[in-house]
Amino acid sequence: MSPESGAGAGAAGAGQDHRSGFACLVGRPNAGKSTLTNALVGEKVAITSSRPQTTRHTVRGVVHRPGAQLVLVDTPGLHRPRTLLGQRLNDLVLATLAEVDVIAFCLPADERTGPGDRWIAAQLAEVRRTPVVAVVTKTDKVDRARLAERLVEVAALGEEEGHRPFADVVPVSATGDFQVGAVTEVLASHLPPGPPLYPEGELTDEPEAVMVAELVREAALEGVRDELPHSLAVVVDEMAPRLGEDGEPTGLLEVHVLLYVERDSQKGIVIGRGGARLKEVGTTARAGIEALLGTRVHLDLRVKVAKDWQRDPRQLARLGF
Repeated sequence: MSPESGAGAGAAGAGQDHRSGFACLVGRPNAGKSTLTNALVGEKVAITSSRPQTTRHTVRGVVHRPGAQLVLVDTPGLHRPRTLLGQRLNDLVLATLAEVDVIAFCLPADERTGPGDRWIAAQLAEVRRTPVVAVVTKTDKVDRARLAERLVEVAALGEEEGHRPFADVVPVSATGDFQVGAVTEVLASHLPPGPPLYPEGELTDEPEAVMVAELVREAALEGVRDELPHSLAVVVDEMAPRLGEDGEPTGLLEVHVLLYVERDSQKGIVIGRGGARLKEVGTTARAGIEALLGTRVHLDLRVKVAKDWQRDPRQLARLGF
């Protein structure tokens, strides 16, 4: 999990006054994991959306604190899979759990404990040696009385048969900046002694092309029908400086991106009438990409149909899953 050789790399011989390691955020789809990751890091390193199943890759955000460095692994939401893609996303999460130092189980404050939460709690019970911290997210959406009830419900979830008691239960609002620092401190308290794993100031180790593709997908997901998020895949085809007639860079970065959907009808949704929707996606995504890369960008978007790619092993591999 570390840049070189594992979550405990560099711990040997390190002073006891510094801690470092990895925390994995898990929870049902749309539990607020990506929003919390961004709040903890202090910068946008994971895309967010009101649509479930936005995250498809583990995204590492690095939190630097005096005496500790916490590397956050934001994963796709655990869910009962209905497609090959869904199964691969679940496998990705479960494999990650065995490699981290602490697990943050995110449960929204504005929802009741449901079968999906109990299913995840049962999965976490199989990870015997890793402490699990229950993080009650979206506290800004409930009043104090309901929050108190929810904290009791969440603690009780860890006491149910077949589950593990939680090491801590922490309420937080990522959007309201409530208890964000407390979540960092609690997670860091479960890390082993060790030196920093990443240089000061480095916030993520995601490749730029992956983050560019995610920004495009985030823009494309807003305001579309429920079925499209699962059917949309985005791949950066090319990123290169635009050259002038003299062969020298012009200061403009050419970014060519392919958006894949599963049906022709979905292609029409993404493009919109007269291309208006795709133009809007490009405008929104370009602003985020320019902020990420710190340079002017010419963004070219193309939409293609890859029929039933979520169920096709060959196409999944080609699209990076």
